[in-house]
Amino acid sequence: MQKTIWTFGLIAGAIMSVMMVITMRFMGRFGFDTGEVIGYTTMIAAFLLVFFGVRSYRDNVAGGKIGFGRAFAVGLGIVAIASVCYTATWEVLYYNYMPEFGAKYEQYTLDRARARGASESDLAKMRLEAEQFKESYKNPVYNSAVTFLEPLPVGVLIALISAVILRRKRRDEGAALAAA
Repeated sequence: MQKTIWTFGLIAGAIMSVMMVITMRFMGRFGFDTGEVIGYTTMIAAFLLVFFGVRSYRDNVAGGKIGFGRAFAVGLGIVAIASVCYTATWEVLYYNYMPEFGAKYEQYTLDRARARGASESDLAKMRLEAEQFKESYKNPVYNSAVTFLEPLPVGVLIALISAVILRRKRRDEGAALAAA
């Protein structure tokens, strides 16, 4: 099980990491909105490897049968490895190449709220929240935790769907359950 999880997890993590580096390199050209769409689209594409990893485990290791729990566990393992790769890449980028990211994102958020007609009191509240977040985000543990949680919901959902689709019991077990 570990070989399958590591193999597919590292491939998915590499896809997300490479795309993060490329997206961040060109963020100034297309902005935060497009960057977010590219980022989550990349996560979905990379997490498709969860499906293929669970299927590979079922067909090559588990003898063609796998229960929901084991399939979900394999999927979650792949998601965890990929998310750790994603987080590690962000930590390197953020602390070494993009220390101004928080200020730029804050300005983007305030400009967007202003364009939507936010009042000055709302903008002041947003500034205060952004400053508090930026201060917390300087802590590498907090930064890593927040970053790890970004791809996690997408990955867990895909692991859940994959486990439902790929679960397969032996035929004689299914026949015995149907007869009972």
